[in-house]
Amino acid sequence: MSKSTGAWRTHRSWWQRPSILSLARVFVVLVCVSLVATDGWLIWKARQVQLRDAEIETSNLASALARQASDTLKKADTVLLDLVERLQVDGTDAEQRLRLQGLMRQHVQQQAELHGLFVYDRDGNWLANSFGEVPPGANNADREYFIYHRLHPDDHGAHVGLPVRSRTTGDWIIPLSRRLEDARGNFAGVALATISIDFFRQFYGTFDIRESGTINLVLNDGTVLVRSPYTETAIGTSIANGQIFSRLLPQSPTGTAMLPSIVDGVLRMYSYRQIQGYPLVVVAALAERDILADWRADTTRQLFVVIVLASLLALFGFYLLRLIKQSQKTEAELTATRDALRSFNKRLEQQALEDELTRLANRRRFIRALSDEFARAVRSQKPLALVLFDVDYFKQYNDIYGHSAGDECLRRVAGVIRDGQRRPADMAARYGGEEFCLLLPETDAHGALQVAEQIRLSLEDLALPHTGSPWQRVSLSAGVHVCLPSSVAADDGGPEQLIQGADKALYAAKAAGRDRVVRYDDRAGQLTD
Repeated sequence: MSKSTGAWRTHRSWWQRPSILSLARVFVVLVCVSLVATDGWLIWKARQVQLRDAEIETSNLASALARQASDTLKKADTVLLDLVERLQVDGTDAEQRLRLQGLMRQHVQQQAELHGLFVYDRDGNWLANSFGEVPPGANNADREYFIYHRLHPDDHGAHVGLPVRSRTTGDWIIPLSRRLEDARGNFAGVALATISIDFFRQFYGTFDIRESGTINLVLNDGTVLVRSPYTETAIGTSIANGQIFSRLLPQSPTGTAMLPSIVDGVLRMYSYRQIQGYPLVVVAALAERDILADWRADTTRQLFVVIVLASLLALFGFYLLRLIKQSQKTEAELTATRDALRSFNKRLEQQALEDELTRLANRRRFIRALSDEFARAVRSQKPLALVLFDVDYFKQYNDIYGHSAGDECLRRVAGVIRDGQRRPADMAARYGGEEFCLLLPETDAHGALQVAEQIRLSLEDLALPHTGSPWQRVSLSAGVHVCLPSSVAADDGGPEQLIQGADKALYAAKAAGRDRVVRYDDRAGQLTD
């Protein structure tokens, strides 16, 4: 047996020891467990994101509904104020009541939310209404809102009463009323605007609240005025014992919480908002099962795929361990493996010199090329030009459009700069972040400026939108520096001097307003456009 064969067998027996193989088995198990655990963590994070989005959605919905309810009540209250003023100024004689009824009818016809307008005297008798004729013996002294105004002489504001059926049409209505007083401040009756519950029902029906979501318009005491999906039996019921009215609303006029419903027990994301100026609360809710329905479906598929992958990985891993334990490799196989690894490492090294995002040369490859071209310029006594580019207002671009769009923008810019390479020796590279460079061997200042300006104009013609830029498009600033043959050989700064000069020119271009090309003159120490 040769010495090399004996050494190889010794090496093989080392990596086939039972302790090493046991560690390998543990490693395979840990990899599988880590895969499942990582996927579980990502699933949980996706659930949190879904719930957060639902929280924002319900909060925005509650805000919009509160604004609509407030506007509806304000419009009706404005009409009431006008009626009260006319009654107090013009009185309630027959001619005035006739004119008033015409005005009331006109208001109801113009405002879809209004069901009707009414005026009652101190005894509850009808004085005027928007429906025309007064029913014989009609009297509303028994209504809650009438009793309230009679018993509360100090309340001169609008009063939102309990929902009732209209004695005129039989429809469910929400009464909004104001107290009438005579010249001495004594109770003289009630002016009433009735708001159609059907108006709210139709409006709430336009919102997508999924299968089990709800929208509620509720009095401060918990009395339900409107509920969507609409159920007539819910009108006038109380949810005062729920956590929103018993715990949350006393602490804050707005809020969001995941709570079980006291009506049907369904767990929902509730957002509530107190309507400013009126004793009303809007409550919008989405059921948790609706919010997470897509997440659950995705999770089921994702877990199935991950479990299958983890199982396959485990089987494959243990199968490899078995092959390692049983295999007897030959010297030729080891040599082939070594050659394959060398080839693979060479390819990796090649990939390491390319920027992954833009497919341009990366900074490492650029530094190598700069060093080689600098030495060649010294030997040949020919100029070497460098152009540094910077994407203007790129931070604002990322803030406005997001990082994915920012990456696509960099790829588009890189394509424009790549097209600026006219010769095989020219090299376009990503210098870092939103900075790019173009190395131009044997190119004088005039040629470098021409290439840089052409690239800037090409990007301008591309007209990539950028609302954060003064020009409403993506633009480039460029700095040009050229090392002349006579100064290169004696320059102690080396290639860094070329970079520094281009960087100074780039800084000057940005300071001068961006979207321009500036050259740094090494001899004169000047910057020129």
